[in-house]
Amino acid sequence: MAFGRVNPQHQLEDQGIQGLGNVYYNLMEPALVEAAVKNGEGRLGKGGAILVSTGKHTGRSPKDKFVVRTPSVEDTIWWENNAPMEPAKFDVLYADMLEHMKGKDYYVQDLFGGADPANRLDVRVVTELAWHGLFIRHLLRRPDREELDTFVPEFTIINCPTFKADAEKHGCRSETVIALNMDAKLILIGGTEYAGENKKSVFTLLNYLLPEKGIMPMHCSANHAIGNPVDAAVFFGLSGTGKTTLSADPSRTLIGDDEHGWSDKGTFNFEGGCYAKTINLNAEAEPEIYATTSKFGTVIENMVFDDETLELDFNDDSLTANMRCAYPLHYISNASYSAQGGHPKNIIMLTCDAFGVLPPIARLTPAQAMYHFLSGFTSKVAGTERGVTEPEPTFSTCFGAPFMPRRPEVYGNLLRDKIAKHGATCWLVNTGWTGGAYGTGKRMPIKATRALLTAALDGSLSSVEFRKDPNFGFDVPVDVPGVPEVLLDPRRTWGDPAAYDAQAEKLVKMFSDNFEQYVPHIDKDVKAAAIG
Repeated sequence: MAFGRVNPQHQLEDQGIQGLGNVYYNLMEPALVEAAVKNGEGRLGKGGAILVSTGKHTGRSPKDKFVVRTPSVEDTIWWENNAPMEPAKFDVLYADMLEHMKGKDYYVQDLFGGADPANRLDVRVVTELAWHGLFIRHLLRRPDREELDTFVPEFTIINCPTFKADAEKHGCRSETVIALNMDAKLILIGGTEYAGENKKSVFTLLNYLLPEKGIMPMHCSANHAIGNPVDAAVFFGLSGTGKTTLSADPSRTLIGDDEHGWSDKGTFNFEGGCYAKTINLNAEAEPEIYATTSKFGTVIENMVFDDETLELDFNDDSLTANMRCAYPLHYISNASYSAQGGHPKNIIMLTCDAFGVLPPIARLTPAQAMYHFLSGFTSKVAGTERGVTEPEPTFSTCFGAPFMPRRPEVYGNLLRDKIAKHGATCWLVNTGWTGGAYGTGKRMPIKATRALLTAALDGSLSSVEFRKDPNFGFDVPVDVPGVPEVLLDPRRTWGDPAAYDAQAEKLVKMFSDNFEQYVPHIDKDVKAAAIG
């Protein structure tokens, strides 16, 4: 039986998905919270948040993600980075999943991926868990209620955690599977309760579809000057570099915290909400994000809490260090209603350098920007993962390799062309270590980072004196008001300059070795900007 509001001509039965139990279409937040609690999927927390656990999967399963190898995508997918699945195996997987779903209740959300109406993706998300429906309702863009009467999905995602894949039968790796079929316009997710697979599947789709329209999909946060959407900035960065924290500047308007597009009109958020890490979150440092953890409908994922008082423990990572909360964008007071901005005037590439080599900020040429964009550098430190005893480099191309279905040069060329056309200024910002590597030095002062970013965004940084970095070749400011001069020259912050030189040489070689894979595919100017 069907409940809720839906286009009567495009129900699940019209898509060949038949024999289900009750199907709940486009329930709003109160009904989804009520269903999740009634079904025993989670607890009702303080303020009406919903407290859930995702079981053994507390993060994404990138090795279980597949793209179906159909003729139409054969020559466009970056197969070295995307595991293939044969079409016949996908067909068996889909048939088996539909059989498994029969008789069970499901929740359907019809949503938009993208705040720009001209470039959005109409997505139907079918979930076995009510809280997954709530999660994706937060994270994507919500149509007006009357729009649901004529909504026709372009792609459908089916998320069925209780379905266990058969590696041999279905052509996958384990009982967990995420399979994208561009021809069938279907994404199948099974064997995992981790909700992030839903949103990242949409991001992967947009990363494939938008470049054909000349739109640059970006794994970045974005903001703009208050009252001036034309003055926009984007912040690329991998986990732990400060992407969410630094873009959530109370003196600027937040466009979004994770996924955006750059079209001929400007910047637009793909999402309608935020998915923030909560480990060590505190009210003083990030008051608005902290406040969302006790607001109605916020999904609290994999956090330890007191069974009686329901107080959240932001420091207990016994379930996972990847504890998170998901909430709608309007829970942040300075968020943009339209989630759109102009062409970025400034492009910030954030890195956490645990080697203590990179300066706190550097200005990049367009060719250098493409080099660092393709490199996507940050670093792991001891204690973050089992077996990590000293800083380890992490290179994730385009600052989001797991979500890039096309070759990196496609995105790099788009970025280069848009920088050239719109004249963006590019900066590399190190939020990692200074005065030595991890274990010897100390973390870059957040006050200095904010001061440097403010100077970059208001234009004053461009007028100061710069020096050429001898290791990486980019421009580094010599003196910036409000920032200790010594901090701008990392070599001077080390007690032993020779030790710095040795560490810098080591890091340069890591960059050079990693970049070898892109050399056959890039232009001469980027090759000239390569280091090492």
